[in-house]
Amino acid sequence: MEYAEAEEYYYGEEVAGNATGEACEWQADWEASFSLLPLLYLLVFALGLSGNGLVLLTVWRGPRERRRSADAYIGNLALADLAFVATLPLWAAYTALRFHWPFGAALCKLSSFLVLLSMFASAFCLGGLSAERCRAAAPPPRAVPRRRPAGLGPLAALWAAAAAAALPALLLREARRGPRNRTLCELAAGGAGRAAALSLGATAVGFAAPLLLMAVCYCCVGAAVRRHLRPRRRLLRLMAALVAVFAGCWLPFHLLKSLFALAAAGLLELPCALLGLIARLHPYATCLAYLNSCLNPLLYAFLDGRFRARCRLLLGQRRPAAAAASSTPSGPTQRSELPPAGTKL
Repeated sequence: MEYAEAEEYYYGEEVAGNATGEACEWQADWEASFSLLPLLYLLVFALGLSGNGLVLLTVWRGPRERRRSADAYIGNLALADLAFVATLPLWAAYTALRFHWPFGAALCKLSSFLVLLSMFASAFCLGGLSAERCRAAAPPPRAVPRRRPAGLGPLAALWAAAAAAALPALLLREARRGPRNRTLCELAAGGAGRAAALSLGATAVGFAAPLLLMAVCYCCVGAAVRRHLRPRRRLLRLMAALVAVFAGCWLPFHLLKSLFALAAAGLLELPCALLGLIARLHPYATCLAYLNSCLNPLLYAFLDGRFRARCRLLLGQRRPAAAAASSTPSGPTQRSELPPAGTKL
């Protein structure tokens, strides 16, 4: 793959060489990528669809008066992940066809928009969750409102900001004819400098700024927990794990993308060999970022006992009826035949 073609894959612009003016050429993507990456995408799709669907049911079908203030952000985080994983079969086919897009311009724009919308909404949900926990930890323990869900106002503003940040994908993405008679779904940014600005801006707004907010908030929350909020340490561990997984999954993607953007804009001098390695590693960094969408439900299952209990209640909805039937003479026999609630997960 030539440097111009790789730049086309990233931004849709042709560049003759690197920042030093050297003509860059490298081998095409690893052959195994065209079969391995689609399988990974479909695996993330299956796990993300089932896991985040269960999170939504668990959060929003439970009694409203028993919801924690964090549940609204957790539910919206699952909703953002669901919006993203719904597009993965399209991207799996795109990769399996060696970056040929057969689905038309409308789906190119919409699926690209949903990917960015999910990225921004997930980051903003985690940032909002951090800020809410910081606010709840600020007053003395007895003055903290109990289980007050986040209002619709902050959540609506969160989604509006995510949609505005993802709007360039809807406006600038195009399905156009590329080399070797392929149709590429790419960003027509109108110049390497403009494309680099959009890429670096997305990294700043969708990754760096939310991560900085989370770090500051959890320093404050951690200090409060050590002082007087010991019962909330389990929830703090869950939120810290969500942030750590978010950072670990998305950091390689944003790092590689930013390096390539700086080199394309002539702001960073990189050897051609490194540029070629970045281009070949980028699909795998993207896959790691996508994996974040199916890891969050696993974190809830392993770290939040309250979430596990609510899942058991949701998946065993007929158990109260069986318990009511136990008041009859045959009740003990009927109850003894029921499987334990834990086996239903």
